[in-house]
Amino acid sequence: MQQTIKQNIFEKALQRPTVFKDKNLITPHHIPQELPFRDKQIEEIMHNLAHTLHGAKADNIFVYGVTGCGKTCVTKHVMQQLIEFAKAKNVPVDGCYINCRTHSSKYRVLIKAVQEFYPSENFMGYSATFVHEKLINYASEGREVVIVLDEIDMVKDVDDLVYELTRANDEIGKGSISIIGISNNLRFRDNLDPRTKSSLCEHELVFPPYNAEELYEILRQRTEVAFKPKAVQNSAISLSAAFAAKESGDARTAVMLLLRAGELADKKGSEKVSDDEVMQAKCRVEEELIFNMIDTMPKHQKLVLYTIAKLSMEKKPMKTLAGVERKGVLFSGEVYDEYCGVAKGFGESTVSTRWYRQYISELELYGLITTTASGKGMKGQTRFIKLGYEPRRIFESVEKEFK
Repeated sequence: MQQTIKQNIFEKALQRPTVFKDKNLITPHHIPQELPFRDKQIEEIMHNLAHTLHGAKADNIFVYGVTGCGKTCVTKHVMQQLIEFAKAKNVPVDGCYINCRTHSSKYRVLIKAVQEFYPSENFMGYSATFVHEKLINYASEGREVVIVLDEIDMVKDVDDLVYELTRANDEIGKGSISIIGISNNLRFRDNLDPRTKSSLCEHELVFPPYNAEELYEILRQRTEVAFKPKAVQNSAISLSAAFAAKESGDARTAVMLLLRAGELADKKGSEKVSDDEVMQAKCRVEEELIFNMIDTMPKHQKLVLYTIAKLSMEKKPMKTLAGVERKGVLFSGEVYDEYCGVAKGFGESTVSTRWYRQYISELELYGLITTTASGKGMKGQTRFIKLGYEPRRIFESVEKEFK
C-alpha cells in the first residue's frame, strides 16, 4: 500500500489570503523614509549636528515627549543621514544609537559604544576605565562622535554616565564626544546631580503629540505601502487615528491598531479591514500599550505602581463610618509608607513625598489609577487611590524587573 505524504501544516497558512502587502511596514519598529509633521524637529537636530561636519563639537541635546511622538524615529533618521553624508564626503564624523533599556548601566553603555566603533574586537570583561579610555582614543583620532542614548533615564548610574561622557572632551585634543539623550520624562534633567547638569551645556527639544489629522495622514501613508490596494477602508484609518489621538497622540498606538485590525481581518478570511476590526483590535492594543507604558516609566514610579497593586491584592475592603465597604481603595499615606518599605526591600533609595505625589498624578493621567478626596464619611482629610486594572497582572509585570 502506497504511503500518503502528509501536507506540511504551514502549507495551508501560506496559501491563506492576506490583506497585507508588506506587514513589516506597519509595525511600530519600522522607520519610514518620510517623517511627516516633524520638519521643524528634524531641522533643529540637523542644524546642531551640522557643526560636526566642520570639525566642531555638536552641542548635547535632550529630546523629550510622550511615547509615540516620533522622538526616536526622527533622531535615528537624522543620525543616519549625518553618517551617510560624512562618509560620502570623507569627513571624520561617526556615531551610534544605544537603547538604554537594554544597556541600563554606565558600563554596558560604554561597552556597547566601543563595540560599535571597534566591531572586530570584544571588550566584555575589560574594566570600565579601559573601555572609557578606548572611547576617548577613538574620538582623539580626530573624529566628531555623537552617541544617541534612547530612554536615557533607564540607566541606573545615569549621573556618572552623563558626567563621564561630557567631561571626556577635556581629555580629547582634536575630536569630540556629544550626546543626544531621549526620554519620555520631561523632568529627567531636574533629577540629575548639579555637578552633572553644569557639565552638560545642552539644548532641550520637546516633541508635541500628534493630532487626529496628522495621525490620519501618517496611517494613510503607511497603509499605501503595507496593505494591498483598497484593503483598508478610509473609515478604519480615521477611526484608528481618532482612537490614538484621544488617548495620547501616540503614532505607535495608531499603527498598532491598524496592524492588529489587519491580523483580525486575515484570521476571518476577510479581504478588507473595516471599522469592526479596528473596534475589536482596540481592547487588545490598549492592554499591550499599558504594559509598554509601564516598561518606559521611571524606576520609582514603577515601584509606586507595584506597591498599589500589592496593597490592592492584600488589603481587606475599606469601611466608611457609615459601614459601606470599598474594595481596592487605598489611603495615599499608607501607599507611600508601604512604597518606602518596598523600595528598601529591593535595595533602592526612596523618593520624597513631593515626587511621590507627582508620580501619583501621572499614574492617574495615564489612566492606570483613579484618585478621589476622602470627603464625608471618613475621619480626616486624605486622598483615596484605586487601581484601574487587574492588580496581579500589574504586580507580576513590575516584579520581574526588580527580582
